[in-house]
Amino acid sequence: MGTYNYIKVEVKDFIATMTLERPPVNALDMGALKEIAAVFQEVGKRDDVRVAIFTATGKCFCAGRDIRAASAESPEERMAAVKAMFSSVYHCEVPVIAAVNGAAMGAGFTIASLCDFIIGADTANFAKPEIDAGVNPGTAINHRGFNEYQTRRMCFLGERFSSQEMYRLGMLYSVVPLAELMPAAQKLAQVLAAKSPMIMRQVKKSANEVEGIPDFEQAMERELQVTVQLSKTADSKEAGRSLLEKRAPDFKSK
Repeated sequence: MGTYNYIKVEVKDFIATMTLERPPVNALDMGALKEIAAVFQEVGKRDDVRVAIFTATGKCFCAGRDIRAASAESPEERMAAVKAMFSSVYHCEVPVIAAVNGAAMGAGFTIASLCDFIIGADTANFAKPEIDAGVNPGTAINHRGFNEYQTRRMCFLGERFSSQEMYRLGMLYSVVPLAELMPAAQKLAQVLAAKSPMIMRQVKKSANEVEGIPDFEQAMERELQVTVQLSKTADSKEAGRSLLEKRAPDFKSK
């Protein structure tokens, strides 16, 4: 692994746990933005990683923009780094679980929303308060989980949504007590890691691709192409045999 100042990475049993550590509130300066982008790219390409968990230390998951640092940074360069970070999270080649331990604000909320699953501590909350800091909160990514009215409520008012409300809206996989957050994330990661890593990577890539295809027929055609390709692989055949024989599959691909 690369050397990171703000992110601790541990890999065990095909699960990479990435922990953001930038006290006091895990706010993002240029260095943190670039590190998050780099670590997601690196983790996604490792053969010994099948699932990733992204979490943080302290009482805050991520407060978003480091306002003090941003005042001394070029807005254009910062936005390029933000875009690269968001893209790296979204396009990570393995499934990503956000284990939200505390407040996920601004870009911190966006990082969580770009993961494949979100598990929230029962004390965590989510908000897009950028409008009160004088910048555009952005609504495009929010539409992955919110409708237009919910998105504008969050971005125009800067309101906080509790984990419980986010679960009710369908964005959170589950809500658990803080002490059970990482065990819950690990349990879900173990389920995902037990599946064919090759098939999982292809299914995630397909899901990302069709999300950006507005035409239903084109999206369906792309998914069917992936199904045809996968059906010819050894892991696909093994998955079918194991179901018929009522046993655990023995996948060979990496």
